[in-house]
Amino acid sequence: MDTVLVVVTRQIGDVLLTTPLIREVKRRWPQARVDVLGFAGTLGMLRGNPDLRELIEVPARPGPLGTLALARRLWRRYDLALVADPGDRAHLIGWVAARERAGVLPQRSGSNWWKERLLRHAVHSPGDLGDVHVVDEKVALLSPWPAAETAPPQLVGPASAPLPDALQGQLRAGYVVVHAPSMWPYKQWPLEHFRELTGLLALAGRQVVLTGGPGAADRAAVAALAGAAPPAMLVDAGVLDFNQVAGLLRGAALYIGPDTSVSHLAAACGVPVLAIFGPTNPQRWAPWPAGVQPVRFQRRGLAQTVGQVTLLQSELHCVPCGKAGCEDHRMSRADCLPAIRPERVAAKALEILARERSAGVPASPQPTGPRGL
Repeated sequence: MDTVLVVVTRQIGDVLLTTPLIREVKRRWPQARVDVLGFAGTLGMLRGNPDLRELIEVPARPGPLGTLALARRLWRRYDLALVADPGDRAHLIGWVAARERAGVLPQRSGSNWWKERLLRHAVHSPGDLGDVHVVDEKVALLSPWPAAETAPPQLVGPASAPLPDALQGQLRAGYVVVHAPSMWPYKQWPLEHFRELTGLLALAGRQVVLTGGPGAADRAAVAALAGAAPPAMLVDAGVLDFNQVAGLLRGAALYIGPDTSVSHLAAACGVPVLAIFGPTNPQRWAPWPAGVQPVRFQRRGLAQTVGQVTLLQSELHCVPCGKAGCEDHRMSRADCLPAIRPERVAAKALEILARERSAGVPASPQPTGPRGL
């Protein structure tokens, strides 16, 4: 293969979880020119990725004229399209762009009949109740083209960029990065729990650094934690780009966050991760650890650790339901998340920090350059 297009028209975290597939493409065809197509605003974590030639950003709703222009731009430009999104539009883009295609399909869907006719190889996804991690699912797209040697899938995080001087000057060795915002309410650990967690970490002598995106909801979530700890022990990192966030994470002793893209980024950067999960199935969506194989999370476990990733779940019998919260829509509540008490999260965080310290891991390693983790 000389030219390969990876189609991932989903959210930022899904894009990052496609990097093991991209790396595998380069292992099979080192000379191949590999591009990624995704929605505008979702491809930031791929900027500077050494495996890629071009990032093609398209509007989420391009309209008829935009669709026609994209079709003309892509028509049979590639030898192979790897469609990492089961949606109809993604598969149509793959058909337009490449002479040969492999794609992810839902286990059952009324549109599978025509999508399968467009594909040389289909990977049928069992959805959020399945037991195959989405990283393994995406890499399986390459099954018809076996590699001479196998290698474990690894996320490729963005390169680190220098932090703003004002932020760098506030950081203390051994700081803990806490990411409070979630895109959807059904994934949101209560902000009052985050406030209590922040206070407990500060009492234990750990500086907390808060991260969040530029959106109004993220800024409001970060602002809600103001005053949760003494000023020197609580730092708002402000709005950083993904490369700066990667640098901040690589200098941290621990990252704590919910089921969100930044948790996946933290895992890719190799920092110890404490992830707070609600209705989401960790077998499918747990942050992918760095450098550990095999990656096998259990569907249910109060606390489970694989590599440098520790994941906490509620005791409620329905966890994980695999739905979008109790009412199964994006704005739904999720009763399992408030049931995870901040004292429990703080205790696990301090346990991880003590374990890392006793293992001889530096309390706050200095940020490094690009890492393929």
